Amino acid sequence: MMARRHALAFLTLLLMLLGASGEALAHAVAEGDKGYIQEIYGVHLISFMYLGAKHMVTGYDHILFLLGVIFFLYRMQHIAIYVSLFAIGHSTTMLLGVYFNIGINSYLIDAIIGLSVVYKALDNIGAYQRWFGFQPNTKVATLVFGLFHGFGLSSKIIEYDISPDGLVSNLLAFNVGVEIGQLLALSAILIVMGFWRRTTGFFRHAYTANVAMMCAGFMLVGYQLTGYFIA
Repeated sequence: MMARRHALAFLTLLLMLLGASGEALAHAVAEGDKGYIQEIYGVHLISFMYLGAKHMVTGYDHILFLLGVIFFLYRMQHIAIYVSLFAIGHSTTMLLGVYFNIGINSYLIDAIIGLSVVYKALDNIGAYQRWFGFQPNTKVATLVFGLFHGFGLSSKIIEYDISPDGLVSNLLAFNVGVEIGQLLALSAILIVMGFWRRTTGFFRHAYTANVAMMCAGFMLVGYQLTGYFIA
């Protein structure tokens, strides 16, 4: 019964994430934050750190992928390795993408990010071994998808035309904020997962939870591709 309640809470969380308001969709930035970004000049480290942390905590696509990555990781050193690879990936492309003005269509990049959630859910249920007889390199995949997550953020930032005055410092502060937000989100996930893993029915419900996460990823892909073809 306890395991069933934890699984139900997990599925409810997925629905809440997908039901987020339009301002929180994928890499969108709230209108108030958007206006602030466009109007300021010079170095504003604390403000950009706050915006970076806020983006990560409210960015459900990041959270879903992060959840999938650590779903079956138990040792902190293993969690640290995968989270670091993800951080290196999205930090690199976010910083370089904005600095060199490398923009990618936000609908397409967010569709790829949705696929990253699908990939990890399928990996967690052992689909690749059963269907194709091989196991993808999970560390490489985490790094590569981290690169796409970073491009998703850089593409959105480019659209808001940030002032070049203090750009590098502000971007670095924003990235520090993203990492702080990632640690906060990861801490919350690990607390919930820690309680769930101690129940006897965890493995029995883990499959269902990952199928639900896979469906959420497909929904993200469908939403973004619909926006791409309509736009």
